[in-house]
Amino acid sequence: MNKPAALQTALGELLGDAQLLAQSLPGTDLKLWLVGAANMDRAFNPDETRRILAEPPYWSFCWASGLVLARWLSEQPEWVYGKTVLDFGAGSGVAAIAAAKAGAAEVVACDLDPLALEACRANARLNGVELSYSSDFFQEADRFDLILVADVLYDRANLPLLDQFLSRGQQALVADSRVRDFQHPLYQRLGLFEACTWPDLAEPAEFRHVSLYHAQRG
Repeated sequence: MNKPAALQTALGELLGDAQLLAQSLPGTDLKLWLVGAANMDRAFNPDETRRILAEPPYWSFCWASGLVLARWLSEQPEWVYGKTVLDFGAGSGVAAIAAAKAGAAEVVACDLDPLALEACRANARLNGVELSYSSDFFQEADRFDLILVADVLYDRANLPLLDQFLSRGQQALVADSRVRDFQHPLYQRLGLFEACTWPDLAEPAEFRHVSLYHAQRG
């Protein structure tokens, strides 16, 4: 399949020599267009660092929490089979694609970043699934059976979103590797899983431990 030109151009503007490659995700049958691992093995010059910090290409990685959530859905498809699902902060679309492959009736990939939605489209094509797309969670109706959330709590300013997910869905599954004092009366931890971001960023070991939380509307 041809490399998605718009995504390659965007990545090249951040990191001139970076290449998007279709990569298989460990422990899954999924493939995603992700930044080549070789591009992560060199030092970035100051201009590249500034650009990356200003506009991080989150969509060009499969973050550890997204990988855990995708594996969970593939191993336990009853969570999504025949259901309407929204993937909040979809990024590369890994969780949305896993839900679609597990038999969800409808999956909406939702992200504020137009490039992330473009990545979701390219990755859906790569995996042979159909997704719908949204750029504004709060414009969506309260009609979803399940809200999927991975890797959005890296900024503690996003913690209040935990109160909002059940405003659009009957249930929520939240995967996170960053918040160590996660406490919310509606969310119960289902388990602790190990995974790394792909391509591997050699993140600290603590970020390779991903917790999965479940909340259900009362």
